[in-house]
Amino acid sequence: MLSSAHSVDQGPIIPRSAAEVNWKQALASAFRDWHELLDYLQLLPQQLDFSIKAEQQFNLRVTRHYAAQIRKADPQDPLLRQIAPLSEELQQVPGFSHNPVGDLESVESSGLLHKYHGRVLLMISSACAIHCRYCFRRHFPYHEHRYNEERIQQSLNTIKADNSITEVILSGGDPLLLSDSSLQELLQKLAQITQLKRIRIHSRIPVVLPERMSDTLADMLASTRLQAVLVIHCNHPHELSTVNRQRLLHYRQRNITLLNQSVLLKGVNDRVDTLAQLSEQLFDCHVMPYYLHALDKVSGAAHFDSQPADIARLYAGLQTRLPGYLVPKLVKEIAGEASKSLYIT
Repeated sequence: MLSSAHSVDQGPIIPRSAAEVNWKQALASAFRDWHELLDYLQLLPQQLDFSIKAEQQFNLRVTRHYAAQIRKADPQDPLLRQIAPLSEELQQVPGFSHNPVGDLESVESSGLLHKYHGRVLLMISSACAIHCRYCFRRHFPYHEHRYNEERIQQSLNTIKADNSITEVILSGGDPLLLSDSSLQELLQKLAQITQLKRIRIHSRIPVVLPERMSDTLADMLASTRLQAVLVIHCNHPHELSTVNRQRLLHYRQRNITLLNQSVLLKGVNDRVDTLAQLSEQLFDCHVMPYYLHALDKVSGAAHFDSQPADIARLYAGLQTRLPGYLVPKLVKEIAGEASKSLYIT
């Protein structure tokens, strides 16, 4: 990804540590075979409407840690629903597309996504630790936008030339699948761009692969000149295990700002009790509820969509249940708009 040969005078490159070996081994052990996962979950194939075609279109990948949070012998488990390749994904539904939020139109020649004023997004990884069936980039042509040393430098030059850009968002795939040395080098190069104030990382890793949340990574984020913001992607309170909580608390103690964004998913978290519990548990870990996203209308995910009237009732109930600071903003993304749009209920 980033070559250590280009890191002269930028500090020592972090050697591969035991912690890095550990998380990479945990990643390599992820479930990729549906029947192996079903055996682990004590489920029979006929209990779920599994689709080979859906799995071929978007391969199964589930970390062992995440699978351990799924209730055994429960085909209706909300965590299982997020990762199970079902025949529902094959439905062709009007309004659902391969490019639901206009990413393809926003990719610049350097590989930057520049949608909103003052901030740009770098998709620095095409891989994820888990394949969520509702992912709005499940059809994104990553093979056409692979990052290499040349494209990274083009991106940095583009950012440096635009004084209006004060924040860089790292995304993917999952940006925390970069090695420690590659991530450190990128952070150092970004910190040298004087107008930048913040680095924001969007990642599902803190939820699904806590082994990656090492002290070394915390040190990197805490020591950069840029204010580090880590946005975790947690959709359900059952996703927060004891080890997740411990790691998140440690990162907050290092003055790393922690936010959460969830996707509203039918059959997963579309209940007031579930979302209220999620906000409460996040706040216990010093993670602020940030966004509750209406589903991006990506092909293959229509079965997760909720009706506007149901969303309105749900959100009104959440506002009644929680203090205002624990109520995430209900938003949707509209291609071509200058910002996220508040979902009018």
